[in-house]
Amino acid sequence: MAVPRIDDIQRRARLVTRHRLVPEHRAADPCAVADGVVALHATDPATVHLAVAARSHDVGPGDVAAALYDDRSLVRTLAMRRTMFVVTRPLLPVLAASSSLAVAVTVRRTLVKDLAAAGVDPDPARWLAATEEAAVTALAAAGEATGAELSRMVPALATTLTYAEGKAYGGTVAITSRVLVLLGLEGRIVRGRPRGSWISSQYRWATVERWLGAPIDAISVDDARRLLVERWLRSFGPGTVADLRWWTGWTAAAVKAALAGLAVADVALDGGGTALVLADDLEPVVRPVPSAALLPALDPTTMGWKARSWYLGDHGPALFDTNGNAGPTVWWDGRIAGGWAQHPRGDVVVRLLDEVGREAGAAIEDEAARLTAWIGPIRVIPRFRTPLERELVAGPG
Repeated sequence: MAVPRIDDIQRRARLVTRHRLVPEHRAADPCAVADGVVALHATDPATVHLAVAARSHDVGPGDVAAALYDDRSLVRTLAMRRTMFVVTRPLLPVLAASSSLAVAVTVRRTLVKDLAAAGVDPDPARWLAATEEAAVTALAAAGEATGAELSRMVPALATTLTYAEGKAYGGTVAITSRVLVLLGLEGRIVRGRPRGSWISSQYRWATVERWLGAPIDAISVDDARRLLVERWLRSFGPGTVADLRWWTGWTAAAVKAALAGLAVADVALDGGGTALVLADDLEPVVRPVPSAALLPALDPTTMGWKARSWYLGDHGPALFDTNGNAGPTVWWDGRIAGGWAQHPRGDVVVRLLDEVGREAGAAIEDEAARLTAWIGPIRVIPRFRTPLERELVAGPG
């Protein structure tokens, strides 16, 4: 029996439809946006808001903030690849069991090793556990607190460690953030409101019980991994095992075990090779009318696959930094056609790297104007700068 084919045109149709990058599929609320891409990348806080802006109708920065900090239907959490994400409440236990707890084991081991090397205590594991308990107790009493405020409540959190002694990049740093990150990975505390605007990366912390009203539900690792892979295939398929390994940060064995619990099918791709889709997802998607989208740095769509040539082309050197972090991108008809940046004067400026035609160019300019209005007085500088973004910011616009 011949293997079904999903060509690049069909892959792009799936991408723009399922990731809500066409006007007729834009969402009415931030949670629908997050569900469409499984998880919003949140290493750069601005990405969360701008990813929602690109995929929604009549949703402003205040609506995103309300979902995150008022009704708390979206939650910020460290998970796959030790990367920050924002996910809907129902998905939080899946990320915790599939990824966060495993990352916590490595983080704890490293921190205990560093504490031992510094001679902080004869029993660094016991000392760390006691410090964590004191931090959680203090945070529960305070309600919400920043890392600096917690360090004043629990002086052990201000313990310093020296890194790369004698090196230009070395220094002495308090363990505060490392302990709080570890507690977050283990589901005991959670990042709450930012100290500043929606581009701020400094947060107050709260216990999970205070922020969410209850502990994070416990599910098995196997079930969590299977559910997460199923969600990824539904939104990102077809994809390869290599794509899944990159996105999850898991071993090949873990990915294959998760796939073994799912009904999947092989499909042939353009350029040779095969990929996987869910067995009930072989029917073609109707190709939408071509449209424009401006996606932020580290957007979940841009970063969603390891193999990206079918939507990125040869634009990687201009639009990614040397560590593989994506900058702001301009999309037309399901593929990347250029990049954008916010000029210091406030307007969004674009540069096309492909010939897209006059109609497409006008639609892209309309999206740039829409994004300029959405951002308003805020100035967005990506955490990881890319060559094209730097050029656009430095240029006359």
